[in-house]
Amino acid sequence: MKRLVMKFGGTSVGSVEALRAAANIVHAARREWQQVVVVTSAMSGITDLLLEQARRAASGDITLLDEAASRLLARHDEALHELIGDAARQTEVSERVRELTSRFVDLCQAIAVLGEATPRALDAVASLGERMSAPLLAAVLEEYDIPSCAVDASAILVTDERFQNAHPDLEQSRPKFQAALLPLLEEGQTPVVTGFIGASPQGVVTTLGRGGSDYSAALLGILLPADDVWIWTDVNGVLTADPRLVPQARTLPEISYREMAELAYYGAKVLHPKTIRPLIEAGIGLRICNTFNPSHPGTRVYRDEARNNAGLIRAVTAIPRQRLVVIEGRGMMGVPGVAARVFAAVASTETSVPLITQASSEQSICFAVPGESASVVLDALEKAFALELMQRDIDRIWAGEEVAILTVVGAGIRDTPGIAGQVFGRLGIEHINVLAIAHGSTDVSVSMVVDHREAARAVSALHQLIEQEESQ
Repeated sequence: MKRLVMKFGGTSVGSVEALRAAANIVHAARREWQQVVVVTSAMSGITDLLLEQARRAASGDITLLDEAASRLLARHDEALHELIGDAARQTEVSERVRELTSRFVDLCQAIAVLGEATPRALDAVASLGERMSAPLLAAVLEEYDIPSCAVDASAILVTDERFQNAHPDLEQSRPKFQAALLPLLEEGQTPVVTGFIGASPQGVVTTLGRGGSDYSAALLGILLPADDVWIWTDVNGVLTADPRLVPQARTLPEISYREMAELAYYGAKVLHPKTIRPLIEAGIGLRICNTFNPSHPGTRVYRDEARNNAGLIRAVTAIPRQRLVVIEGRGMMGVPGVAARVFAAVASTETSVPLITQASSEQSICFAVPGESASVVLDALEKAFALELMQRDIDRIWAGEEVAILTVVGAGIRDTPGIAGQVFGRLGIEHINVLAIAHGSTDVSVSMVVDHREAARAVSALHQLIEQEESQ
């Protein structure tokens, strides 16, 4: 049986027009694929609305809670009344949305009483958007004569208890997925599964991290398994650069898994970074498409990098709002375990480190962290190295001003001499100073740190290398 998993992001289910487009896409897919499963995000903006109110409640402020609940109902009611003609179906979905909205209000009131929004409570709140979206989209598909039903992933995706960024347990989840979904597929139904959420072995709702619906689709693809996974978003696939920075950026018709993984990690928001790995390991196809331009072929992600043109730089991306943390001191030279202690301290703050460099003299270690995490990281490092700071083995631990990480991605970087020279030469021509450099261990990327005020100009300058190669 040819089996397809399609994931629709928040903008792809975020309005009446978007839901119509999604239903038409599913209808067309069912003509070509024998079995189709849909994964849905919450309507665009809903998760932010839910979490904002939860955090306000933690500080004791519930003055806007009723207004937020009304906005939740209004967004979903508009789609219900516009798209669902069957009165019984409309009533059923409306009651479900109201039940979940009441739960949202109750959770926020409980958070306000406690004066604390724990990760577990935030997951309970954040999960509600997908739980409203799935029955709504399933009902819309029914209106388009597509037999469909909503499936809550918290009943079938087992995760650990790391709330807000849970890790799935594939062995426990596989039989649950297959028992819940395969009978529906055999009956000719199109299940609509909530993305982003799962549950601990005890049944407590968890989430996979922001943007985790992509990851949900990948997990579903390998657990069923599926032949292909298509991610429907609001752009024409993977672009060579952010079109807000480079208006002439174009869609890449195809890209390798490793290149896509680098782009996803280094700021290309079209795909959640965790989506890539499970699909690589399972050998399942991946395609990124535009809900609002379904005739566009989008981008096909493939496994074999040999299909890339030698020397071709594929894309340029940027992560803004970073800061460089530097630990320096002559007492670090030749001392084993310093780096291990540094990153153990950083790990204790649960901060992600996207870039690391170290001087060959071992007198300094430099790494990037999100700007909002810099003060917490500095505190942890100063505590970890209090003795070395007092003895002057470490001279200082400090963080610079805001920077951006630029990454040039392309399999040709690994095998073609001179590409790094072209990259830094182009920045030199534009008089853009590079503060730090890291060559990706995958050999398909080079990252560099520049002042945040130079980021847009630097991305545009590096994109000229792509345009130059294409014109040759």
